[in-house]
Amino acid sequence: MALDKWIAAFFLVGSVIYGIAAFNYPLLPFERNMPFLPNTLPMVLSVLAGLLSLIVLLSPKLKADGEDDVLGSIDLTKFKQYKIGQALMLIGAMILYALALRPIGFITATTLFLAGTSWILGERKYHIMIPVALAGAGFVWYLVQEALGIFLRPLPWFMS
Repeated sequence: MALDKWIAAFFLVGSVIYGIAAFNYPLLPFERNMPFLPNTLPMVLSVLAGLLSLIVLLSPKLKADGEDDVLGSIDLTKFKQYKIGQALMLIGAMILYALALRPIGFITATTLFLAGTSWILGERKYHIMIPVALAGAGFVWYLVQEALGIFLRPLPWFMS
């Protein structure tokens, strides 16, 4: 089985487990009449992920081009040409972001995460990168705080 089929099978198993957890999430009594429940988005995400992974699993194998190379496949002999370092740095940035959310606040952590990951991906225009990251973090914080009513500590612990 090709690598993309293995990855799709892995995502299918993960989405089934996530879907079972989302569909069996116990709701509090006051949440039962809410139009948007805490498990609504996880249920939708699990169904969509399952459908997309099934599409990849059930799709026919791509035809090979003239050099017996399947179009769109990953060639493990050319592994060093892929940007594995960038991918690992992005995963590290995600872990640091999750660890930094409580101590330094949502707006600071999200701004640093967005600016840092855009730098990892190659953006070097700081006069654009930093204001966009700050505006994006502020906008998401405002939507979560005001529209959904979920409290997120916006600033570091020593400032709030």
